[in-house]
Amino acid sequence: MQIATFALGCFWEPDDYFSKLKGVTKTRVGYSGGTKKNPSYYDLGDHTETIEITFDPKIISFEELLKHFWEEHDPTEQQVTQYKSAIFYQNKEQFVLAEKSKKEMEKKLGKEIVTDIEKAGTFYQAEEYHQKYLQKGKGRVC
Repeated sequence: MQIATFALGCFWEPDDYFSKLKGVTKTRVGYSGGTKKNPSYYDLGDHTETIEITFDPKIISFEELLKHFWEEHDPTEQQVTQYKSAIFYQNKEQFVLAEKSKKEMEKKLGKEIVTDIEKAGTFYQAEEYHQKYLQKGKGRVC
């Protein structure tokens, strides 16, 4: 199994979407990219809402996950840190693939992509009530 960590706005809808892809074995939502220790939803500090995806690379590749990442949000729209677009890479291979896909997407869209590509640091799991939020029937408003 491998891990992919993405930020693409509010984490509830990406969690629902990616959890349904064949080859994805687990998803969880949380906070990444900041310096604050033990962030929470109401004390986020400089972290970004993210989704951590555990996947079987024999069934779905990191490249395929990147395709879904780009399709599921507008990577040209500047957002506040909480909801920014970001790829938190786990290793050099993910970094290279993320950079390549970003360049391809910029060429395809003809616009600047504002997605950050950062080395993955500590992933802080969000509070339990955020996990599988949409599957619990809580609605679609962030």
